[in-house]
Amino acid sequence: MDSDLSRFYKRTIEKKTISSTFLNEERSLRIYLPPGYNELLTYPVIYCQDGEEFFNFGRIATFMTRGILDEGLEPAIIVGVDVNIVNRTAEYAPDGDRHQAYISFMAEELVPWVEQHYPVRTDRDERILAGDSLGATVSLHLALRYDDLFCKIISFSGAYLKSTQQALAEHKDLSWLQMFMIIGTDETSVATERGTFDFVLENRLTKEILDQKQTKLLYIEKPGQHLWGFWQKEMSDALHYFLGDGIS
Repeated sequence: MDSDLSRFYKRTIEKKTISSTFLNEERSLRIYLPPGYNELLTYPVIYCQDGEEFFNFGRIATFMTRGILDEGLEPAIIVGVDVNIVNRTAEYAPDGDRHQAYISFMAEELVPWVEQHYPVRTDRDERILAGDSLGATVSLHLALRYDDLFCKIISFSGAYLKSTQQALAEHKDLSWLQMFMIIGTDETSVATERGTFDFVLENRLTKEILDQKQTKLLYIEKPGQHLWGFWQKEMSDALHYFLGDGIS
């Protein structure tokens, strides 16, 4: 990588707000426009749960810019959807009392808004959902409900517990779904609001179901904890899996 890192920070990140009827509130967005952005062109789009964290801790904008400038990555627009931590579990967990409203907001309000304001491509295979932990969970459930809109998911240490496994098992065929799925082998005792879980075991069980349903799956286990310090190191590979020539 070029020793002059400053050029990787020369990018445009716009901050916007969108009013949601489903959530009955305004939601903050961070929108990354790639180097050479041209409104006459069209771009793939990545929708990130935990938008602030994906930008600040995952450094997705930096990895995207470096990939475009140096590694042949296809330019894409990134939409980071911020979340109020107080409501995160209620929105992201499948049994949360705001979950249905949140996924309806994503599919029926956010996607049309983005497509109205930015030159993103509108085929489902040009949209990527990205999430960590429960953010990966809600991304998967969003794709299952709106399979006409979404078919690609970046999953960092997904919180795929029994309700998610049951939802997957109800589908006869998931060959339309493509996932980059990584779990840290140190994530055997992850404390959450709802108890402590072995995320390695749950991800392995989820992988078995996805394999049975013919999902296009890149599944990776490697040493790592349930932290952004682990996920950030995998960001480049995740982007290359969907927007490059595979893992860099």
